[in-house]
Amino acid sequence: MDKNRFFFEHYGLTERDLERYLAAALSAGGEYSDLYFEYLSSTSLMVDESMVKSASQGISAGCGVRVIAGERTGYAYTDDLSSERILHAARTAALIASGPAKTPSVGFQEKPARSLYPVTLPSVDAEITAKVELVMRADHAARAYDPRIKEVRASYADELRNILVVGSDGTFAEDSQPLARLNVSCIAKTDGNSARGSAGGGGRVALDFFFGEKTPEYFAKEASRQAVLQLDAREAPAGEMEVVLGPGWPGVLLHEAVGHGLEADFNRKQTSAFAGLIGKRVASEKCTVVDNGTMPWRRGSLNVDDEGNSTQDTVLIEKGILKGYLSDKLSAKLMGMANTGNGRRESYEHIPMPRMTNTYMLAGQDDPQDILRSVKRGVYAVNFGGGQVDITSGKFVFSASDAYLIEDGQVTAPIKGATLIGNGPDVLTRVSMVGNDLRLDEGIGTCGKDGQAVPVGVGIPTIKIDRLTVGGTAKKETGGFMQ
Repeated sequence: MDKNRFFFEHYGLTERDLERYLAAALSAGGEYSDLYFEYLSSTSLMVDESMVKSASQGISAGCGVRVIAGERTGYAYTDDLSSERILHAARTAALIASGPAKTPSVGFQEKPARSLYPVTLPSVDAEITAKVELVMRADHAARAYDPRIKEVRASYADELRNILVVGSDGTFAEDSQPLARLNVSCIAKTDGNSARGSAGGGGRVALDFFFGEKTPEYFAKEASRQAVLQLDAREAPAGEMEVVLGPGWPGVLLHEAVGHGLEADFNRKQTSAFAGLIGKRVASEKCTVVDNGTMPWRRGSLNVDDEGNSTQDTVLIEKGILKGYLSDKLSAKLMGMANTGNGRRESYEHIPMPRMTNTYMLAGQDDPQDILRSVKRGVYAVNFGGGQVDITSGKFVFSASDAYLIEDGQVTAPIKGATLIGNGPDVLTRVSMVGNDLRLDEGIGTCGKDGQAVPVGVGIPTIKIDRLTVGGTAKKETGGFMQ
């Protein structure tokens, strides 16, 4: 094994150290143990009122130790990477999960290298002045779009996460994960009326990404367009009606309505609306849904997950039939299923669990214009502010931030205050048309689950849902999505 790696170089770590830590983790018994080392450097900037209101740069480092004994899990972590503190964390995790003793494997098996996001100079290492310039350009472009744009806030954040995962089963995986994102939000005002708009994007990219097609001006104009459009929007109609979802970011509905319910831990505990339905029809035959962590440069992609397994392109629903769940090591073992490489965690302070990466519906055969023309009266939802789902029942609610009436097959007036309410296991059975225009989001998604936030991607082609409730609110939520 080549030890000239980040943690070996920066902290003097050796293979002998790793074996010692794993042995300590299994000292009170346990079937499996792993160590998750993390070194994170990050930058964030925010411009408000055309001034830099906040700017920060930071570094954090630590190690999380997990021990599994049957269905019990012990977890402890330290932000001090000295041998003494890691050994203390290992022994603490061991006591929490104590079970029949097991000797760890000797020697590690390194994963074949994969490079989904090669970056010459990570954004986090670029000059801070270049990042300030990006957010100031966004601010200026939004204000220049229309005199009714009165307030603008632009933000930029990046990070470089170096990880090392080693396990008592011989797992050994390292990765260096860049991430960058630019966001613009603005408020348009007229006498007695105001409206908001937001846009942004990024991915596992370098700073030069924002000097290509997706410039600060691109995102600023989109945020401004939404805000100005909403000033004259009508109140959304209420009731059950046909709904067309536009391509790209509206895939957040798929993420919430279906994706969370297909994570293996919920199904193992029988708390998902999809529990026990593998091999059964759960959607229209026009629907094929995948979770793909192997897409180059995408926000939700990873060379390896946070348990050291290679990510995969996993088919969840194929032509309406449920094919499987998203799993991590623990769920795969307890459920007797394959590990799909979806074990993810927010940081070294958190335990891994099954999480989505980039979740989307494959393109169909229908022309998007034909889909719109087929609707007598309904809603065309182009953008969402986010959403929530109750995993157990499958009920979801979304706020549409950019939506329009469809009247006699034509997209007409913009509407405001539209919420889409439905049930995940039910809504996909009502999909009658699927467009040939699959698009993924711009790279802004952050998914929340059990208090942990991780970057993800979503996507969808234009689709028609024959019946969906428009209007109202929902309170209960266990899965959440933030822009």
